[in-house]
Amino acid sequence: MNTTYPRPDGTPEKVPPVPGDAAPADAEPSDARRADESSVTTATLAPYRHPAQLDEEVHLRTTESAEARRQRLSTGALIGIVAAVMLWLVTQTSGTARFALSNALDEVQLPTISVPGLPVVLVSALLLAAACVVYVLPGMGRWRRWAGLVAGLALVAGFLSWAAAGRSLPFLVSNQLQGTLLLATPLILGALCGVMCERSGVVNVAIEGQMLTAAFAAAVVGSVTGSVTAGLFAAMFAGVLMGAVLALFAITYLMDQVVLGVVINLLALGLTSFLFDSLVKPQSGELNDAPLLEPIQIPLLHKIPLLGDVLFSQTILAYLALISVVVVWFILERTVWGLRIRSVGEHPKAADTVGINVVAIRWSAVLAGGLFAGLGGSFFTLGVTGAFNDDITVGKGFIALAALIMGRWRPGLAALMALFFGFVDQLGSQVQTMGTPISSDWLKLLPYLATIVAVAGLIGRVRGPAADGVPYVK
Repeated sequence: MNTTYPRPDGTPEKVPPVPGDAAPADAEPSDARRADESSVTTATLAPYRHPAQLDEEVHLRTTESAEARRQRLSTGALIGIVAAVMLWLVTQTSGTARFALSNALDEVQLPTISVPGLPVVLVSALLLAAACVVYVLPGMGRWRRWAGLVAGLALVAGFLSWAAAGRSLPFLVSNQLQGTLLLATPLILGALCGVMCERSGVVNVAIEGQMLTAAFAAAVVGSVTGSVTAGLFAAMFAGVLMGAVLALFAITYLMDQVVLGVVINLLALGLTSFLFDSLVKPQSGELNDAPLLEPIQIPLLHKIPLLGDVLFSQTILAYLALISVVVVWFILERTVWGLRIRSVGEHPKAADTVGINVVAIRWSAVLAGGLFAGLGGSFFTLGVTGAFNDDITVGKGFIALAALIMGRWRPGLAALMALFFGFVDQLGSQVQTMGTPISSDWLKLLPYLATIVAVAGLIGRVRGPAADGVPYVK
C-alpha cells in the first residue's frame, strides 16, 4: 500500500508500497493485484517540525518516592520542633551574650565579641522555621541542602547566644574548638575502624568493645613499662586481637555479624571488669598509673591566635587521627588493596570470579580496622586520665558507629560527623560551667541525644555497601 506524507513545503511525497498490505475485501483477484500496485491512502499528519523544536517540547518530571517523602517530612518536623524550642528560649533570654576569642593566659589577646542575646535567638528561631517550611513544601528540592545548612548554623548560634546571654563569664570560643578536636579524636579513629570493616562487607558493631579492651591494655602496659609508646602499641595489639575475634566468627564461621558485635561488646566489658577488679585494682599503683600523652607544639604555627592551640598544639593521637583520615581515603580510592576491599564489599561473587580472595581481603580489612580502634581506645587512658576505670569508654564506640553511618561509610564525611559529636560533647561541658539553668544531667545527655536525633531524624535510611553484613559462601 502506498502512503503519501506531506513534505515541508506542503506537496505530497509518495512512499513505496509495503509488501503484504491487504487489498479491499470486495475486490476480485485481478483487482486486488491491481490495488496492491496502484491504491493510495493519504494519512493526515501534523505539520513538519524541525527536530530541535521537538526537543524543546519534551519535559521530564521526577516523582518523589514514598520513602523520600517520609524522610523529607520527618526532617521538616524535626526542624519545626527545634524552631518551637528556640522560640521558647526567646522568652528565657535577656542581656548581652559575650564570646571570648582568647583565654586569659594567651600572649595575643583577641577582642571579646558582644551581641544582644534576644534578637539573635529570635532570628535563629525564624530561620529554623523557614527551613522547616522549605522541607515540608514539595518542589523545593534545590533549596533543601541550603536550608539544612542554615538550620544547623541557626541552631548553634541561637543556643550559644541563649547560653551566654546575661552570664557573668563569657563563652570561651578557643576552649570550645580545642575541646571539640580533643573529644572527637577517639570518635574519628573508631569511625575509621568501621569504614575499613564495613566497606569490605563486615558489619562492625563491636567498635565499643575493641576500644574498651584497648584502653585497658594501654593502661596496664603503660603503667608497667612507664612508656607511652609501649602503651600505644599494646592498645593497637588489643584492638587487632578483638578484630581477629570478629573476623574469625563473622567471616570464617559465618555468624550473624550484628549479634556477634553485641557479644564481643559484652565479652570486652566482662573481661576488662573482671581483670580490673581482680588484678589491677589491688595493685593500682603499679598497674593503673600510666603516663599521659603530652601536647606536641608545631613550631611557629602554634602561636597563631585562636587556631594555633586548636590545630597545632595537640597530642600525637589527634595528629594521627587527622592523618589517618587521609590515609584511609587514599587506601580505599587509590590503591589496589582498596579497590579489592570495595569490590568484596559491593559484589563479592564478582570479585571472586576475577581471582580475588574474598575471605583474605575481608580479614585484612577487619584487622586493619582494629589498629584504628586500638588507637582510639588508648585515648581514654593515655590521653585523658592515665588510669583505667570500668566502662571508661561510656558508649563512645556506638557514637563512632553513628558517625560512620551519618558519614555514609566515607572516611572524610565520617570524620566530619565525629567532629560534630565532639562539638556537642564539649558544648555540654562548657555550658555547664557557665551557670545555665539546665540541669547538668541533661547537658551530659547532649551528645547521645544528638546521636539519636541525627541518625533517626536527619539521616533516615542510607545505603551502605551492597554486601555489608552478608556472609560470603563460595
